[in-house]
Amino acid sequence: MKTQELIKKVKNKIFTKEVILYGVFGILTTIINLAISYLLENKMNGAIASAIGIIAAIIFAYFTNRKLVFNSEAVGFKQNFKEFLKFVAGRALTMIIEEGGVILFYNVMKMPFRPVKLSLTIIVIILNFFISKFFAFKHK
Repeated sequence: MKTQELIKKVKNKIFTKEVILYGVFGILTTIINLAISYLLENKMNGAIASAIGIIAAIIFAYFTNRKLVFNSEAVGFKQNFKEFLKFVAGRALTMIIEEGGVILFYNVMKMPFRPVKLSLTIIVIILNFFISKFFAFKHK
């Protein structure tokens, strides 16, 4: 197999409609998180403002990922609520991984913050994709 054919094959596997939509809605989710946090920061405690931004972003991400990205086939309140709980549990897990990584690599090992945070963010984005795809959302 030629190099060009291999590159095209890998590109077609990685840049699927699902991955592209996940990226687009991920960017919008981040914007919602930051916008709400920044808007509320002057009106209340920063930690509370940030928490509200994160909660709003998770809710937005759930609804966009559920139907537009992963095409969930859950029906009824019970199935949808179960999916929501699994989605939130997955996000909580990756938040713990990210915060634990920051504590370990930045606080304990004294590595530079920005590369640590960027690396962990990339890992969390990838983990969130697979958690949503294979754990949170119902498919045939």
